[in-house]
Amino acid sequence: MSENSANSNSGLDDEELIEWTDDQFRRAAVYQGDKLIRPADGTLTKRGRPKSADPKQQVTLRLDSVVLEKFRAMGPRWQSRINAELRKALGL
Repeated sequence: MSENSANSNSGLDDEELIEWTDDQFRRAAVYQGDKLIRPADGTLTKRGRPKSADPKQQVTLRLDSVVLEKFRAMGPRWQSRINAELRKALGL
């Protein structure tokens, strides 16, 4: 691997390097030496799930301990099951 065909910082061949898009350059942080001139705008990848059209809201809810124990005993997603039972009770 010659110095001309290798990236000296990463040890990768030029063919292995990912080409940046114009959008990535626009969103990237800009430094002059060690001084940050413009912070990055967003991330290079999309994180997590897509945004829901009808997102859930976090609330504090007091339930009888026996009700909570029964739902938790059903395993993972017990909160979703409580939501489903409330929707059913309201006819939604």
